[in-house]
Amino acid sequence: MKKADVKVGAIVGGKSEEELKKPFLGKVEKIYENSALLAITSYDPVDETAISDLNNKIVVNFKNLKSARSLKNSKTAATNEVKIEKMKKVAKKDDDKKEK
Repeated sequence: MKKADVKVGAIVGGKSEEELKKPFLGKVEKIYENSALLAITSYDPVDETAISDLNNKIVVNFKNLKSARSLKNSKTAATNEVKIEKMKKVAKKDDDKKEK
C-alpha cells in the first residue's frame, strides 16, 4: 500500500513478521514517513498474548498494509466502551424492619 492511500481513521489489514503470527485489522492512528501506527481492532486468537503485550497498538510499514478485509475466526480487541445495566431492587426481609 502507498502512503497516499493510507488515511487516519481508516481500517486496514496488516501483517508483522516479527511481532504477530497472523494477519490483523487495525485503525490508522498516525502516519509516519514509511509506516503507520495502528490500533489493532481484530486479530487471530493465536496472537492474543502478543496483542496484549503491544497494548493493542503496532507500527507497520506501508508495504505490509492492505485494504481492510474481515478475518476468519478473528477476535475483536477490547474497547473502552462501558455498558450500564439496571440492577434489580432486593426486597428487605421483615426481620430488618422489626429491628428499627
